[in-house]
Amino acid sequence: MYSVKYQSFVKSAVIAAVSFAPSVVLAAGGKESKGGLPQLDLTTWPTQIFWLIVTFAIAYVLMSRLVTPKIGSVLENRASKIASDLESAKAADAEAKATFDSYEKALSDARNEAAAQAAAAMAEAKANAQASEEALAKKLGTKIKKAEAKLADMRSEAMENLEDIAADAASQAVQQLAGIKATKAVLGKHIKNAAKTVAPQEAN
Repeated sequence: MYSVKYQSFVKSAVIAAVSFAPSVVLAAGGKESKGGLPQLDLTTWPTQIFWLIVTFAIAYVLMSRLVTPKIGSVLENRASKIASDLESAKAADAEAKATFDSYEKALSDARNEAAAQAAAAMAEAKANAQASEEALAKKLGTKIKKAEAKLADMRSEAMENLEDIAADAASQAVQQLAGIKATKAVLGKHIKNAAKTVAPQEAN
């Protein structure tokens, strides 16, 4: 692409120089006298024009064959290098964007996973606490029932001992006061009936 442009430029320069040379020579020849410079002599113009054309042709060939291709090659290489650098920059930018998107996605996934794990841990801790509380309540209930049963047994035993003591005391008192010896069975029956009568009154 560049070599074609430079070849066109060189051709235009050669044509302009060839067309402009006679006018310069004529202008200079009008001012100089016949005894002036020999290259301004009209009789030498054909030879001068011929060698001018030959010189520019040689210069054109050298420019078109040696200089212009090298310049065009350098420019093409530079354009190719610039295009390659631009492609590399676009690829690097796309890769950086993909890396950033991947990082953002990984960060979002990590946050969501951490939140899910925290919620699961909280639910598990709550369930464990509730299970421990229920187990403790059940254990306390069992202990309370055992204590109530033991207390009822102790109370029943105490009442039996108390009835025996009361029956003995009543038997001795009746014997001393009335001279009558009452059996423990009869006195115990009366004491139990009295206890049944007194118990509801105490409860009220």
